[in-house]
Amino acid sequence: MYEYELSQIRSAELIRQAERERQAREVVRGRRAARREAAAEHETHTPRLRRLRSSARAA
Repeated sequence: MYEYELSQIRSAELIRQAERERQAREVVRGRRAARREAAAEHETHTPRLRRLRSSARAA
């Protein structure tokens, strides 16, 4: 019986750990999406930026 209880405890801990890791990945995804949105809103089309983009395409 003791081994069964240890197995149940370990299983429950693994489930909690997996949930925490899933939530952490979700937070990271949300932050990345927010950064992309913020970058898209603040994107400017200055001659310098166009020059950088065209040189990046050429490389």
